[in-house]
Amino acid sequence: MIGDNPEPRHRGSLAGLVMHQRFPFAAPLLACALLVSLPSQTLAIDSRALHGPATDLASHAALLKVLSSEHRSPVNRARDADRHPLETLEFFGVNRGMTVLEVWPGAGGWYTEILAPLLNDKGHYIAAVWPADPNNAYVREGLKNFSAKLASNPKLYGKAKVTSLGYPSALHPVRPGSVDVVVTFRNLHNWLGQDDAAPAMLKAMYDALKPGGILGVVDHRADPKSPVDPRARLGYVNESFAIELIKSAGFEFVASSEISANPKDTHDYDQGVWTLPPTYRLGDKDRARYTEIGESDRFTLKFQKPINR
Repeated sequence: MIGDNPEPRHRGSLAGLVMHQRFPFAAPLLACALLVSLPSQTLAIDSRALHGPATDLASHAALLKVLSSEHRSPVNRARDADRHPLETLEFFGVNRGMTVLEVWPGAGGWYTEILAPLLNDKGHYIAAVWPADPNNAYVREGLKNFSAKLASNPKLYGKAKVTSLGYPSALHPVRPGSVDVVVTFRNLHNWLGQDDAAPAMLKAMYDALKPGGILGVVDHRADPKSPVDPRARLGYVNESFAIELIKSAGFEFVASSEISANPKDTHDYDQGVWTLPPTYRLGDKDRARYTEIGESDRFTLKFQKPINR
């Protein structure tokens, strides 16, 4: 198992989580079926992984439909094999009727094109983008491209709301206590590189959530045998360090998942995680080797805002 975190991990099917919460009487039968159908080493579900919502069957079907829809480009769909959006969103317990805040969706809005259509009819999708910075070409161009993404398909993205979240001046993206789930993908390492940004961003997400709401975090996982770099200068974050940091913001840790683990990732590139696809910072140099490795080894962490707060 990759990582040195002793907390509960989930590595099996999420059907058990769905059935347990919708049909508690079926749990014993389902547990038996899972144990028969899966090798023992592939299933490790702690009872605390059931905290918070579970994805219901209707949302599961809707998510499958969105993932196979033609509005997603072949390039983006090809990345499902590395990013595992179905399993990830179900691990976080995302449902069609929820209000979901995605923090820093990026210029391309990879998860936006999944979450916005999923939540279009019954829920609400909110994108917390970078604060505008006319002096930063990267941010300026990224916001322009994200706006173009939303405008490209009003039927799917027209109901999406856009707000800003960023340290130090934009830390109130939504009304406090108004969001069911907050998700952020491969962003924690960016905040660790700025003084006090990570605690401030985590507090903003904590404040946005309803009591009992879920925070889902995915990021590049550092080699647990390497010294912890609190700045994450190579883009990799120590998993245990991340858990303790997020807990310090008031969250309760629920579970981690090996959904996006990649044992081929050696974590030790001179150009950091950006050496690997999709960035390929070295261009064509050793490109075949890095393509074979694939996208980075990643942790997937689930937290909950305490119900009594």
